[in-house]
Amino acid sequence: MPGHLQKILYTAKAVVGGGREGHGRSLDGRLVVDLSVPEAMGGGAEPGTNPEQLFAVGYAACFQSALFSVATGRKLDASESQIICRVGFGPTRHGGFGLTAALDLHAPFLTREQGADLMARAHERCPYSNATRGNIDVELSVDGVPLAAAAKAPCQAAAAGEPLPGSAL
Repeated sequence: MPGHLQKILYTAKAVVGGGREGHGRSLDGRLVVDLSVPEAMGGGAEPGTNPEQLFAVGYAACFQSALFSVATGRKLDASESQIICRVGFGPTRHGGFGLTAALDLHAPFLTREQGADLMARAHERCPYSNATRGNIDVELSVDGVPLAAAAKAPCQAAAAGEPLPGSAL
């Protein structure tokens, strides 16, 4: 058992045949997918998903669950929120390939500052964030505003002479 986990609560098991142009399924039969290479990576227009899309859905779902947990503890309403996750794929400087990720929160019942606080706290709790930390670049934002800027109260940003998010320049 890995030393950093006190106990393994669940283990997902899946099998793939054919790589990026194959088929995948979970061993319990709950997930069955055809895989295809995106056109941007030289693939055709075949139907199917790809590892980056699957990672994006998994990361977004896990991250939002962590965010819900933090919001509940802080008595904030994160209902009807959405996490949009973008996963990028490309060559690295040392000859391999790597990923980037970006998570954006839209939460109609939270202020931008509350959303930024929840995003930062969820990023510390989410298993995907913990697995990727130090391995890939992960950007966090609230309604498209990077976390550092979103965390500033509107009056602080205005006092600093910065335009408010969504304001005309």
